[in-house]
Amino acid sequence: MKKVEDYVRTIPDFPEPGIMFRDVTTVLQDAEGLKLAIDEMIKLLEGLDFDVIAGAESRGFIFGTPIAYALNKPFVLIRKKGKLPCETVSKKYALEYGEAEIEMHKDSIKPGQKVVLVDDLIATGGTIAAAADLVKELGGEVVKIIFLMELMGLNGREKLSAYDVESVIKYPGA
Repeated sequence: MKKVEDYVRTIPDFPEPGIMFRDVTTVLQDAEGLKLAIDEMIKLLEGLDFDVIAGAESRGFIFGTPIAYALNKPFVLIRKKGKLPCETVSKKYALEYGEAEIEMHKDSIKPGQKVVLVDDLIATGGTIAAAADLVKELGGEVVKIIFLMELMGLNGREKLSAYDVESVIKYPGA
């Protein structure tokens, strides 16, 4: 039986020499790979009490929405600044070279709701840490953060040490 990592394509020296790029598109392009990825991420939530799933643009949408659908939970969008039409809260965070900003609708999380954050990959942890801050700002509680893949050498878990974090695949190095 195949594992999810069997569907992930590794591209050496992209985007620069020494980097082993983990390409999730090969998981998405294969019906069995996609189903397996979603099923494995759902297993990470077994027995967990939560109200809402939220995912960061764009691959958090790809994985978070089918998980929300399968578990009969609402799905909340976390988008790049300027993409949401109603009143928002926003958070800036550091990138390797520069800064980015994400937003959520002010009414997307209700005070006291238990939230699961979903994304495809944890690298440095900046995006999802900012997303967790937005959930807290809206009065929600982040009860778990799940990823399909983790690049352990980039120490993203350190930024998320206050949370229950799990990933389906763990790659050593960057």
